[in-house]
Amino acid sequence: MSKRFLVIIFTVLFPFTLPCAFAVEDIEVFGVKFPGEKMVEGKTLKLNGAAGYKVMGFMKVYARAIYMEKPTSNAKEAIESEQIKQSYMYYLTKVKGKQTRKSFIEAMEKANPPELVKIHRGSIEKNASWMDKDGNEGMISITTYVPGKGLIVNHFGELKGVIPDKEYAQMYFRYIFGEKADKNLRDRYLGQ
Repeated sequence: MSKRFLVIIFTVLFPFTLPCAFAVEDIEVFGVKFPGEKMVEGKTLKLNGAAGYKVMGFMKVYARAIYMEKPTSNAKEAIESEQIKQSYMYYLTKVKGKQTRKSFIEAMEKANPPELVKIHRGSIEKNASWMDKDGNEGMISITTYVPGKGLIVNHFGELKGVIPDKEYAQMYFRYIFGEKADKNLRDRYLGQ
C-alpha cells in the first residue's frame, strides 16, 4: 500500500488525528490546514500531531498542531527533549482573554506536580497574563521552545515575551503531553 493511500484511509477514519509516520503532507483539522513541515529558527520542524477541540460536543473552539525537529510518539520525550518544539493554535470561535487565562492556569496546575507549580507560580502567572486580549475566529497563538532561549510566546500576532526557564518549558509541554492532559487530544498530538 502506498503512503498516500494510507494517509487518505487514516484521514477518513480519524479526521482529527495525524500520526507521526504520515506527517509528510499537509493535514486539515476542522477546516484548518497545517503544513507537514515548517521552518522555525532556521530548523525544519515536522508535524508531530494535530487535533481539534470542541465543547458541548459540537462547538469547535480551536485546532492545534504540534511541531518538532524530531517527532515522537513518546510523551516523556515530547516533554523533556531538548529540541525546538512548537504549539500552533488556531482559534475557531470568539474567546475571552479572562477565560483563556483562567483555563490555562487550571490546566497547568492540573498537569504538573504541586511542588513545581509552587516553584514556577510566577512564570505561570506571567504566561497567563500574556493571554490578555479577547480573540476572534482566525486568531493564532504560537508557543515555541528553543533550547538555550526558552519558551517564546506569540499571542494573536503579538510577540509577548520569553520565559527562559527549561523546567518551566517542560511544564508547558506536560500540560499538552502529560498523564493528566486531555487524553484524546494528547494521543492525537503524539500521533497515536
